[in-house]
This record gives sequence, structure tokens and C-alpha cells, in this order.
Amino acid sequence: MKKTSVKTVGILTSGGDAPGLNAAIRGVCRSGMINYGMKFIGFRYGYQGLIRGDYIPIETDTVAGILTRGGTILSTSRVKPFKNPVEDPETGLLPVDAIKKNYKDLNLDALVVLGGNGTNTTGSLLANEGLNVIGLPKTIDNDIVGSDITFGFHTAVDVATEAIDRIHTTAHSHSRVMVVEVMGHKAGWLGLYSAIAGGGDVCLIPEIPYNIKSVAKQVLARRDAGKEFSIIVVAEGALSVEEAKLDKKAFKKSRLTMSQSIGYRVAKELEEATGLESRVTVLGYLQRGGTPSPYDRVLATQFGVAAAGFLAKEDFGKLVAMHNNKIVGIPLSECAGKVKYIPKDDPILASGRSVGICFGD
Repeated sequence: MKKTSVKTVGILTSGGDAPGLNAAIRGVCRSGMINYGMKFIGFRYGYQGLIRGDYIPIETDTVAGILTRGGTILSTSRVKPFKNPVEDPETGLLPVDAIKKNYKDLNLDALVVLGGNGTNTTGSLLANEGLNVIGLPKTIDNDIVGSDITFGFHTAVDVATEAIDRIHTTAHSHSRVMVVEVMGHKAGWLGLYSAIAGGGDVCLIPEIPYNIKSVAKQVLARRDAGKEFSIIVVAEGALSVEEAKLDKKAFKKSRLTMSQSIGYRVAKELEEATGLESRVTVLGYLQRGGTPSPYDRVLATQFGVAAAGFLAKEDFGKLVAMHNNKIVGIPLSECAGKVKYIPKDDPILASGRSVGICFGD
């Protein structure tokens, strides 16, 4: 067993659910226990548990059999301790002060946080407060700056692609335009990958504002070529050219007037522009849930093992990331408050265009 001064570590999962969280928890804890003799404490419901001191001891049996399970054994929440802090009426402590007190009272040497942009931004802020923090990149959106890929993304692409495959047969049978809405509020990685993998004809993503006339032109061209159906993949954060011109406040106000999600609006716009019957499928939480793919199990395990190594070396304030097929440590401050968007020269985007996918521009 290798020597380290890090003996007791807290761990939590925060933000949206994603496949691979349990595999990552297992990777951190098993590696830490086996190789360094570390003790782990799991905080329940993300930062909420860290604020309230709601935790469970993690033993070898705790992480047994969880590699293949979806969800998180620690539960999760979207609590953000630095956002609009309110004093606890019983303790008189603000959330961050409560976190620092619990960290000290439990004799923690470090904290591992598993989550997306919000989770790791909070982790960076806690590091600034003097806590020893390591972050892991979890999100089906694949939009964390500094990491080429995040665990959860691969499984979500699998789910979305399978759904598109199944919708293809119905679209063909009924000669319909089928709109498939996938997740991706700020970045369109999931929409891009699933559209290419599923043979989508149109892909609308947040990075490329769409003109419905361009989309209608693609659909009508397919019809004129004897193809009576089209598959339109729409990321939930897709926006029109007109919306892209609005400032943030005006954009939010315009979205409040939408009675349904963007997929339904695109379908209605297409019906009006083409006269062709359109139907919508919103995949929603199906993309987050269920068993992680083998790829995500391996990736999450790799990240977890690497996190234990960073802990042992006392290399804190880092996000465990994949860069050029190697696991590295990126300063949390470099990814905090940022989103990894699809660049205009991305090779996957170029591949989509080359096989005839319309991106609405």
C-alpha cells in the first residue's frame, strides 16, 4: 500500500443524473481504499448533504455491485451553495460556512465532486475557500471545458441513436416528417453525434441558429427526390436566426411565450412551410437514465482511479480530464463558469455536412 497523508475523503454527486456516476464512485473509492488505505464519506443529495452534514460511511460493501447500475447511490440535487445564500435559522450559518464547518468537523483531508459545469464551478469556488477539491467531469452534454469527453455522454448518444433508428421505420411507413428532440440546452454535442449516428437529415443545435426556410428546403428536396420522410434532430437549446439576434433578457421573454418545447415549435413551423405532416418525439429523461454503456463504465472507472491518484499526491484544485486520449489534471479555475461549445471547424460537424445533413444555416 502506497503512503499518503490524505486519510479521509468526502465524495458527492451533484447536478443532473447521468450514466456512469456509480462506476466513478466505485473507481475513486476502491482505488483509494486498496492502494492508499483511504477512508471515504459519501454526502447525500450533492452539496445539500455537505451543507447539512447528511452523509454515509462508504465501505467496501457499499460500492460492491454498483458498476453496472444507473443513477447514483448517493442521490443528487442542484443545490448551489454560492448562489443566493440564506442563513440557516437553526445554526445561523450561511451554506458555505456550514460546508467549511462540516469539512473540518469530519476531519476531511479532501473532497471529490462528481458533476457537470455547475458542480465543478462550485468545486472551484470551494477550492478558493481553502478546501482541497478534486472534480470529475460528468454530463451527457459533453460540454465541460478541458475534457475531450465526459462520462454519461456515450450512453446518452447510444439511447438517442437507438430512438432515432426506431423512429426511422415509422417515418418511412407513414411518410412523415419526424422531429426528435434531444437534450443539449447550451451545447449541441449530443444532437450532433446522434444525428450522424442515426442518419438524421436535419440537425438543429444551439451553436448554429436555424432558418426554417433552409430546413424546409431540405425536406422538400428529399420529397422531390422520392424520399417521403425526413428525420429532424433538434437539441433542446436550438434557436432561430431571429432569436439569436436578441439579448439574453429578450430571448428569455420570448421563450416564455412558447407553450411547448422547441421540438414542437420546429414541427409546427415545418408543417406551415412545407404542408407536410410532422410528428414530435421528446426523448427527455430517457437519455439520462438506465445502465451505463461499457464505454462509460470504463471511462468513469478510469476517471475515478485517476482521482484517487490525484488525492494521494495532494494535487488538489484539479478537474480530472481526458485530453488527447490521456488523463490529465486541469485547474478547476480553467473550466469554472464555462461551456465547451461545438467549434465551427469541428471535424465531426464537417463530417455531418459532408454526408448531407442540413444544420439550418
